[in-house]
Amino acid sequence: MVVRPAYGVAVVGALALGMVAAPGAPPSVAAAAATCEIEGVERIVAVGDVHGAYEQLVQILRAAGVIDERLRWSGGRTHLVQLGDVVDRGADARKALDLLRRLEKEARRTRGAVHALIGNHEAMRMLGDLRYVSPGEYAAFATSRSEETREILLQRAGPEARDQLRKETPLGLAEMSVAFGPEGEYGKWLRDLRAVVKINGILFLHGGISPAVAALPCGAINAAVQRELTTDLAQTRAAPMGSLVTREDGPLWYRGLAQESVAFAPQVDAILAQQGARVIVIAHTVAPGGRILGRFGGKVWQIDTGMQPAYVPTGRASALDIQGGTFTAIYPDRREVLEDGPAAPPSR
Repeated sequence: MVVRPAYGVAVVGALALGMVAAPGAPPSVAAAAATCEIEGVERIVAVGDVHGAYEQLVQILRAAGVIDERLRWSGGRTHLVQLGDVVDRGADARKALDLLRRLEKEARRTRGAVHALIGNHEAMRMLGDLRYVSPGEYAAFATSRSEETREILLQRAGPEARDQLRKETPLGLAEMSVAFGPEGEYGKWLRDLRAVVKINGILFLHGGISPAVAALPCGAINAAVQRELTTDLAQTRAAPMGSLVTREDGPLWYRGLAQESVAFAPQVDAILAQQGARVIVIAHTVAPGGRILGRFGGKVWQIDTGMQPAYVPTGRASALDIQGGTFTAIYPDRREVLEDGPAAPPSR
């Protein structure tokens, strides 16, 4: 569910967003729905939560062979799936976002792809919930004019609250709020991303598919998430518990696939059947021991291993490599073939 930011951050963030022109046409939800099912991919590399850990992200992408020493795409026709939560908790979220945005373009040139998905923290940022923004994330948007910009905004807040708001408003907050707004550089890009993608019958998403959502195909989920973050944004903020983006059993927040006991296995089978999938790969919930974890006989894979050391001191970067029926965990120092990986997809 959505939590609310501190008073000063919320007020100044709202004032900053007020400086942006009214949003134009929303992203094409039809395009997202039409492209969420992909077949015939030879290699998939999936990476979980980044949370501003740019150096660790670079390290694991190099270990997976999808970028070279110059940080350029070297994955050929590989499809890289990043399962969201690039922002919050760590200082270098902007650098990580910029890397993914650039790799998207470079991968297309070699008939590869980068599928950046929306996580609950990206949704929180777009909804104005800044509770988990790190000081370094604000600083990344600060400029030589940030103090002047802050004072202009504070003048609009009224004299009674001005001094308190100044104490609670880090430099760069206004610029970051604009950048993630509907017309901002990052906001426009994020609002065009999908929440879920299915590749070779494997479903990738941030939180998980709950029984309450299982009947919705990936296109319908993506269309609803994009609508709630664009044309229905005000309604989503006003009534978060009725929104797919913010519900605890929604695709960005659900933890059941990572936390339910083995007794939940029949429900997992039912979810897979309804989704027309053979495997689900999730992030969001940190896997114990900093290792990629297979659950329910390899039908669910949990790949958030705590890449951000400031958040998970015992975690580490990792990636899941999928080629045919072989699932391999990639860590900075080694690779491990996962013995309980699922069967290969049927030949066509």
